[in-house]
Amino acid sequence: MRPQQWVKNLFVFLPLFFDRKLLDMTCLVPTVIVFAAFCLLSSAVYCFNDIRDVEADRLHPHKCKRPVASGVVSIAQAYVVMVVCLVGGGILLAMLNHTVCCLGTVYVVLNWLYCIRLKQIALIDTFIVAVGFVIRIFAGGGASGSYISHWIVMMTFLLALFLALAKRRDDVVIYDETGVLTRKHIVSYNIAFLDTALAIISTVIVICYIMYTVSAEVVERIGSRYLYTTSAIVLLGVLRYLQLTVVDKCSGSPTSIFYRDRFIQICVALWVIWYCIMLYA
Repeated sequence: MRPQQWVKNLFVFLPLFFDRKLLDMTCLVPTVIVFAAFCLLSSAVYCFNDIRDVEADRLHPHKCKRPVASGVVSIAQAYVVMVVCLVGGGILLAMLNHTVCCLGTVYVVLNWLYCIRLKQIALIDTFIVAVGFVIRIFAGGGASGSYISHWIVMMTFLLALFLALAKRRDDVVIYDETGVLTRKHIVSYNIAFLDTALAIISTVIVICYIMYTVSAEVVERIGSRYLYTTSAIVLLGVLRYLQLTVVDKCSGSPTSIFYRDRFIQICVALWVIWYCIMLYA
């Protein structure tokens, strides 16, 4: 079920956070339900993925330790867990409005298609991952009735795409060093291409974020002329992740980096605290 990956579902809270409704229980409760639902739905997808990729995972230096690949959990047991998670997530979504239910359905179907075929198509695989995060944003906003700006959608998509490309770079490094083909389409990538792509996306992320912070619409809505000062934190975080990816070659799991890298944790914490002061103080 990979509960360590559930941190990704915190993105459903972003519309609530930016719309100053984080302390409004009538909005917070349905968002918590969406969070729980997406945790279960994503776990169902992970189970399905591990069942589909069991043979390939056994060749991977890290994925071979996954329960199904290592033989700790049988394929039949994995199917049972998948169904339980799917039903549980569906029940939680049914407690909310029609829009959120549709978004949850789209998320599951899209990720199943990803597991079956789409993740074997270079570039499309990373875009599907990024779209999954955008769906979380709309689901969170739909549940709480929060305003969703085009800025939050663009920034979420770009950041997720950046992380997905960094993860593909790790797969290429493994292939170059060991000859193990973790994904069939990895041969469609190489280090030079991914380094260029990461440089482009990271540049766009920083520029887009700076444009967001100085936008007259955003400044008026947030009520602070000093939003641009958070750009330094974002730049530091992006550069640190690039350092981990290019220098340390350890970008295989973004969530693992988040859990263990103190630098990234401090950047995220400072960014959240700074925004809380401007939005809620």
